[in-house]
Amino acid sequence: MQNDITTTLAGATIQHGKKSNRIYLMKPGSADLQQLLPAMEELAAEQSYTKIVAKVPEHAREHFLQKGYTEEASIPGFYQGEGKALFLCKYLDQERRKVQDIQAIENVLELSSQAAHKASRNPPLPGELTLRMCTQQDAETMSSIYQKVFPSYPFPIDNPEYLKETMLSHIDYFGAETNGKLIALASSEMDLGNLNVEMTDFATLPEARGKGLAGHLLGKMEAAMQKRGMRVAYTIARAVSAGMNITFAKAGYTFSGTLWNNTGISGGIESMNVWHKPL
Repeated sequence: MQNDITTTLAGATIQHGKKSNRIYLMKPGSADLQQLLPAMEELAAEQSYTKIVAKVPEHAREHFLQKGYTEEASIPGFYQGEGKALFLCKYLDQERRKVQDIQAIENVLELSSQAAHKASRNPPLPGELTLRMCTQQDAETMSSIYQKVFPSYPFPIDNPEYLKETMLSHIDYFGAETNGKLIALASSEMDLGNLNVEMTDFATLPEARGKGLAGHLLGKMEAAMQKRGMRVAYTIARAVSAGMNITFAKAGYTFSGTLWNNTGISGGIESMNVWHKPL
């Protein structure tokens, strides 16, 4: 299946495609909302998409709510440490609203809450492992790891050229390696204008799991992003993934909502949990 594409519509940055079967308004920019919202609905009708999700400043809330959107999550301090970003969603098909695995999602949140209250530290990094920032020379290996871990993904992280291109613009990739071989990855996707960063693309090879590598990578990424001047970090994690949600809860992130049936990942469309933390 072709990757969802990122493009502009009425002056806004959107992602859309069949993989997630949705439109994702990533940055409204200078778009006139009176033009943008009808344009998104028109595109959704043309492509038979079943959801529109918009990440927008809080002051735009009423405009979207009047058009049938509902608020599913938020990130405080999103705009240079000030103001809140909201995730506002509209379902264009009632089937898309039906959440099959809601009990599993609630169980993950309960486990995450318990882990946060324990505030246990990561186990020490095993002596043979090192953490480092990835470079252009790692792109082929990185794409191979992402292909092994994710049957599908909303962004083309299985493409070495995409990895190289984004390294040059706004994404710092980090890896854990042993004996010179990368075994786990994650990335910090920076919004350089608004000074926020998405902690994402976590992938650990099956044979390397159980060592707490995601937590170690997250700690290294946070330190690097503080030096970069980022003001808030957030993630959009698979809601059924106990490991990832617990990792962020233990690291002091706050849960702020679930994007239901939202993202094409690992071969299906999954609900995603939003977590955030001031840096």
